[in-house]
Amino acid sequence: MAINLLITNDDGIYAEGIQLLSQVLFESGRYNLTVVAPDHERSAVGHAITMHRPLRVEQAHFLHNPALIGWAVNGTPSDCVKLAVEALLEEKPGLIISGINRGSNLGTDVLYSGTVSAAVEGVILGIPSVAVSLTGGGKSEDFISAAEFVRDFIPHLINEKLPAGTLLNINVPAGCSVKKEARITRLGTRRYRNSFDRRTDPRGLIYYWLAGELIEGEEEEDSDVQAVREGYISITPVHFNLTNDAIIPELKKMVARMGLGGR
Repeated sequence: MAINLLITNDDGIYAEGIQLLSQVLFESGRYNLTVVAPDHERSAVGHAITMHRPLRVEQAHFLHNPALIGWAVNGTPSDCVKLAVEALLEEKPGLIISGINRGSNLGTDVLYSGTVSAAVEGVILGIPSVAVSLTGGGKSEDFISAAEFVRDFIPHLINEKLPAGTLLNINVPAGCSVKKEARITRLGTRRYRNSFDRRTDPRGLIYYWLAGELIEGEEEEDSDVQAVREGYISITPVHFNLTNDAIIPELKKMVARMGLGGR
């Protein structure tokens, strides 16, 4: 029985990554595909959702396969997942795949990533979800190689079942063949030397343009950043519970000392 997949991204529905991923999955004959993605690039929007303007949906055709039809949404990646699951689809998909993103989503960058946030929205809705990114150059053959890895990984993922509230964040190095080894990793750290370029528009008004340079630093051997540096596919389990359970007992004591109960 074919598995129902929902495909989305943050690079936009006409981006090469989602187009080639959908093509590879379609040609496998194993999956029923629904593609719902932003109508233009929405990178680094995090988990933003649209509340103060209408969401519009239009059919979008695929460059590599006219038989494939998707839906382009004038919203964020999280909007796309919400809208697909709660309004467009007749039944929940068995799996959500967000990607393939052009460029890595490693370490603390996942907090900004629209690609990862779409997968987070999936697990909030109770659906197993995966975010997939391609590091490096991003040639067509690299996207196809990453898509083939995803195609072969899905059946194992479905059989094993992810814990509730957990997504997988996968980063595939460019030039990596489908037989390259993978590492199970933790989120590493990504630091940037940010700069704001102060400019003046034609009307004489000041504006700023954000630029940044990645600062390479030491990483733990089991981090996703280090794995990709060494040419491995990185697979990181991520959950959206941000509670720091370790300090709860001390916070309770502090609140009790303040006379506020502390339960």
